[in-house]
Amino acid sequence: MSDLGHDPTGNHDPKPNPPGNHDCGPSPTSAPTGTPASTPDQPHASSLGRERTRSLGRERLAGRISRFDRRHRVDRTLAHAITRVTGEALGPYQSAVIRMGFAGTWLLFLLREFPHREEMYGPDGPWSWDLAQQLIASNHAFTALMWADGQVWFGIVYAFAVLSSLLLLLGWRTRTMSVLFMVGVLSLQNRSIFMGDGGDNVIHLMAIYLVLTRCGRVWSLDERRERRARDARARGAWVGPDRAGPALWTVLGLVLAAATLAGKIDGGFLGGWRTVYWGLWAVQGLWWLAGRYGRSVQPRILLDVVANLVHNAALFVIMAEACLIYATAGWYKIQGSRWQDGTAVYYPLHLDYFSPWPALSDLLSASGALMLLVTYGTVIVQVAFPFTLFNRRVKNVLLAAMITEHAVIAVVLGLPFFSLAMIAADAVFLPTSFLRRVGGWAARARGGLFSRLGRARTVPRPRKEPERTPEAAETVEPPHVGFTA
Repeated sequence: MSDLGHDPTGNHDPKPNPPGNHDCGPSPTSAPTGTPASTPDQPHASSLGRERTRSLGRERLAGRISRFDRRHRVDRTLAHAITRVTGEALGPYQSAVIRMGFAGTWLLFLLREFPHREEMYGPDGPWSWDLAQQLIASNHAFTALMWADGQVWFGIVYAFAVLSSLLLLLGWRTRTMSVLFMVGVLSLQNRSIFMGDGGDNVIHLMAIYLVLTRCGRVWSLDERRERRARDARARGAWVGPDRAGPALWTVLGLVLAAATLAGKIDGGFLGGWRTVYWGLWAVQGLWWLAGRYGRSVQPRILLDVVANLVHNAALFVIMAEACLIYATAGWYKIQGSRWQDGTAVYYPLHLDYFSPWPALSDLLSASGALMLLVTYGTVIVQVAFPFTLFNRRVKNVLLAAMITEHAVIAVVLGLPFFSLAMIAADAVFLPTSFLRRVGGWAARARGGLFSRLGRARTVPRPRKEPERTPEAAETVEPPHVGFTA
C-alpha cells in the first residue's frame, strides 16, 4: 500500500495544493473567522498512513504466527503422544498390580479348592470328559485337560497351574509365565464351563490380556535381576549370559512340538491356538536373538517399540473392559424394579448361599435407610464411573467407593475371589503416586523385618586375613573389567 495520496481521515482531494500556497490567506470556502482551517498537512498524513500500514502488517504477521503456533502446538502434542506410546510401557506400576492381583487370586482359589479339585474340574465332576470333549469340538476352546483322561494327567495340569500362578505372582520370567498362566486358566475353566462365576470370567479375560503386557517392569524378580546385572556392569564386573531363559524356551518348544505332532492343539498355522502358541514362542526367541547376537541396537529398539505399542494397547483394553463391566452392570440394574424401589440389596442378605455370617447380614438388613442408600449408591457409582475418568479427583473417590464395596461383598456375601478379581481389575485406575507410596511402605516393612531377623541370627566373627607382603601383592592378578574375548 502506498502512502501517496492517502488521507487517513478519509478525505481524498484529487487536486493537491501547490507547493507555494501554504502561506496564502483563507479561501472563499474556508471556515469562518475564529475557526481553524482544515487544510491537510501532507507530512502528518504520510506519517499516519505509514503507522497504519505498519499496524496492519503487524496484525497480519501476528495472525500468521498465531496460526503457526496453533499448528505447531498440535504437531508438538501429537509428537509427544506418539513418543509416549512408542517410547515406554505406560502404567508399569498398574500393570504390576494387575499381574500380582490376578495371579494371587487364581492361586488362592486353586489352593482353597485343592481338596475338591477332582469334583470341580477333574474326572469325578458332574461335567464328564465325554461331554467336555463334545463341547470343545464345537466351540474349539483350548484346554490341556482334554489331551488325556485320567487322574494322573489332571494332577499334573493342576500342579502346573498352581506353579505358574506362583511364579507369575513373584515375577520370575514374566513373559513366559504369563503364557503358562493363561494355559493353566484356560485348561481348568474350559474343562468345566459351568463351575465359574463373574469373577472367573474376569480372570479368564485378564489372563489373555496379561500375555500382551510388559507386567514385569517393576516389583518382580526379573526387575531385580536386571537391576543387579546393571549395577554389576557399572562396577566393571563381568556378567555372564542368561542360561535359564534359553533353557526354558527350548523345553517349552519341545513340549509344543510334541503336542502339535500329536494333534492336541486345535487350529492350523494360519489360525487357531496353534498359531497363537507358536507365534508367542517365535517372538520370545527373536527377542533373545536380537539382544544376544544383534550387531547393532536397531533390532532391539524396533522390538522395544513394538512391545510398547502392544503393551499400551492391551492396557487400554483392560481399562475399557473394566469400564464396560461397570457400565453394563449399572444400566441393567436400573431396569430392575427392585433396584428402582431401593430393596435389591436386601434379598441376597437373606439367602443361605450368600450369608456366611447370618448375624452380620441381619444387622445390615435391619435398617431400611441403609439398604436404600446402598442400593442407589451402587447403581450411581457403577453408572457414573466411566464418565469420571477425565476428572482425577472424582475418579479416585468413586474408585475408593467401588473397592470398599467389593471388600464388603467379600465379607458379607462370602464372595472373596470375585471381589479380589474385581479389585485387581480396578487397580488399573489407581494413581501412580499412591502405588509408589505403597511400594515404599512395603519396602520399609520388608527391610525392618529382615533387620530383625538379622539381629536374631548369630553373626560370625570375620576371619583374620594373613598379612600380604609386597612379593605376594605382585603375584595377585588384577581384577577383570569388561567381557572376555
